[in-house]
Parts: sequence; structure tokens; C-alpha cells
Amino acid sequence: MLDCTVPALVLRLDSNMFHHGTLGAIRSLGRAGVEVHGLVPHGGEPAARSRYLARVHTWPRDLDVVGALREVAGRIGRRAVLLALDDAGAIAVAEHAAELRPYYLLPEQEPGLPRTLADKRLLAELCAGLGIAQPETRLITGERDATAAVADFGLPLVAKWAQPWLLPPGLGLRNTTLVGHPRQVVRLLRHVRGRDLLFQRYVRGGPDCDWFFHGYFDEHAQSLYDGAGRKERAYPKGAGLTTYGRWLRNPEVERTAHELAAKVGYRGVLDIDFRYDAAEDVYYLLDCNPRLGAQFRLFTDGGGLDLVRAAHLHLTGRWTPRGPAAHGRTYAVENYDLFTGGPKALRALATADELAWLAADDPHPFAAMAGQTTKRVLARLTRSRK
Repeated sequence: MLDCTVPALVLRLDSNMFHHGTLGAIRSLGRAGVEVHGLVPHGGEPAARSRYLARVHTWPRDLDVVGALREVAGRIGRRAVLLALDDAGAIAVAEHAAELRPYYLLPEQEPGLPRTLADKRLLAELCAGLGIAQPETRLITGERDATAAVADFGLPLVAKWAQPWLLPPGLGLRNTTLVGHPRQVVRLLRHVRGRDLLFQRYVRGGPDCDWFFHGYFDEHAQSLYDGAGRKERAYPKGAGLTTYGRWLRNPEVERTAHELAAKVGYRGVLDIDFRYDAAEDVYYLLDCNPRLGAQFRLFTDGGGLDLVRAAHLHLTGRWTPRGPAAHGRTYAVENYDLFTGGPKALRALATADELAWLAADDPHPFAAMAGQTTKRVLARLTRSRK
């Protein structure tokens, strides 16, 4: 049982107002009786409409992340569990943990480790050193590098910005892009100066090839709670977030994730993406995120335990052994799955064990999400007609 005298703060720097993981964390802890606070970029975003959110804290002016967290801690009034929901937040919290620990309950993380895992160039170097399979990856500094990579990898290939949290808004750049035409390469090269652009060999995979792992690791880098999930659909297709997922046992994915965490001494919540290459019988590690994954609610057992509750229980000294895994459980993200799944999405939305937005006990976030989505679609239609 959670210690409801200890509040929680969900932290997100990412400006995506449709971040369903934010809502999932708010609902999970709020339903358990925990006082949940939010420090997010948009006070009016759909997740902020949740009945389970005690207070939305606006970003204090002229303060960095650490300064903002200190000020919010003063408003909360007592030490809280801090949950970072994006890479930038996780990096800032880990690198300034000593300053934040008087105000927040945090895992005993090695300060530089989240940056190493989140930076896709450093991750590739780490995987090579540890012997963990990853698609061949090259740093692209200009046209010559790009031409050589296209010649060697062929098209399609995967383009990744090594530090996506540093991309300025308004450029229309995605963190990860499936590049299928030379014109896309030219567009990417326009923005390469001063940024690390990576080209990665595309693993073609096949049906049921995309997997992910979420886990919570203790002070000994041992998993307390975890699960492997299969990505049934994604948005954008081939290189995007999970829109429909299924919790399934996968010993190889779980073993590789545990091995990585043990070798680097990871503590806290971890989210890793894999793709299976049937031709080589290899699971390639694609991405490693040192924070909560947006679809974490997929991994909810029969007793209601999930990753944020596991984190709260462990950090407040109330951890007890987990119950059996709910293999077969499904999770769908309504607004994205409708775009990528078409008619198939309707059946998934009707039968999924949990939806990201729609909940009978908390209807306002879904209504706000639907309204904001409709506005965006209409705005795009208007621009296209002009």
C-alpha cells in the first residue's frame, strides 16, 4: 500500500500537450490516494484537466530546471517523489540530484548515466563496448558522410538526432525519421551544422518485430518490476511511438535489458526499444530512455501495480514483492491509433484493456484531447486549402 502522506511531482519539459504518459502517471498515483502535482509546459493541456491532479504548477520565470523544482518544492510544502517524464528532465534531475535531494525522493543514480543513455551517439558507443547488438550507426557531419552511408546502408535508412531534446521548435524535425528518398537526406543536411545527426542501418524485421521493455531498478541495479511489450502499431509507422501494445513474455528482450542495467549500474525507471531481425535471429536495441515510457500503463498487474507505483513504493520504503504479470494485457492510444490503424483501430479501441485517454472516472482529459485534436486537424485542412 502506498504511503499517501508522501506527494508526487510529475515533471515534463517536452512541449507535447498530447503526452499521454503524463496523464497515466497522474491517474495511477491519484487513484491510489497520493497527492499529485504537475510541472509541465502547458497549464491548459488535456492532462491538466484530470480530477486526480492536485495542482498544476506554472514554470517560474527566469529560473532553470533546478531553480523551478526548488520553488515548486516550497509550494508543495513537504518532500515529494519526483518522476521525470522526458529525457531532458531525467538528465537535469540526475545531474543535479545532490541539490534536489533535500526536496525530493530520488533514485541513487550515477549523475552522468541518463545523458549517456539518452544521447543516441553515446548510446551507440556504449552498446558497442558492452557487446549489445545495435544496428550499424554513423555520425553524419556533411554531404560526404551522408553519401557514403546511403551507399553502404541503402534506402530506407533511419535518421536520428542524437540529442533530440535540444532541437529547436518550429523546424519540423522529428527525433527519428525513416528516410526512403534522397530528398529527405538533403532536407536533414540543411540542419546538421552544430548538431549530431546519425544514420542507422534499417532493420527490416517483419510481423511482430517491434518490442519494448519497461522496468524499475533498485539501488543494486536489480529489477523490482518490469515487462516486455510488443508494439502492434506505431505512429508514425516504422519509427514512432506505440499506439497499440500488448504485454507478452519475451525472455531475450528481458535478459538484454537486465544485462544492460546491471552493467551500467542503472537505478530507477528505464524504457528500451528493440527490433527483431528474423533473418539474423537477433534483437537489436534501438533506443534507451532513462525515464518513464509513455505507454507504461500497459504493464499494470491484477493488483493495480505499475511502474510509477513501484517507484513510489520503493522510494518511500514500502516495497513488497510483486504479483503475477498480466501477460496478454493490451493498451491503446486513441488519438494516434486512429491515424495509424484505420478500421483496425476501432476494434482495438473497443477491446483494449486500457485506453490512454478515455476513463469513466476521469472524463475531462479525453474531452480536452478530442477538442484540441479537432482544432489541429481543422487548422491543417485550412492551411492545405490555402
